[in-house]
Amino acid sequence: QVQLVESGGGSVQAGGSLRLSCVASAYIINTASMGWFRQAPGKAREGVAVFDNVGTITYADSVKGRFTISKDNAKNTLYLQMNNLSPEDTAMYYCAADKEARASWWLLVRPAQIGVWGQGTQVTVSS
Repeated sequence: QVQLVESGGGSVQAGGSLRLSCVASAYIINTASMGWFRQAPGKAREGVAVFDNVGTITYADSVKGRFTISKDNAKNTLYLQMNNLSPEDTAMYYCAADKEARASWWLLVRPAQIGVWGQGTQVTVSS
């Protein structure tokens, strides 16, 4: 069973930064498309950033220029560096892996198509 373990969430003030981490197996890190999604209370889950297995990255418009997704294959870890956070970024953040390794632009807007999810880590931004 594939496991994704997130960490790094927390509470920060607007303008602050956080870095989320997602540890996966070596097989998943090296073969799957992986990304970060978020879900705020009462809202649908939405894509934040996806890193597909050919190295293409797609960001949601709302986070471009503020968030950076990256991978460290040696550490089997996916990261999301979040800078200049705003209260609108408050949500549960989930790491996800698509074992079919589909394109990042396609996965970003189709979270329901992704089969592997972490347990989530809460990010709360206060004004």
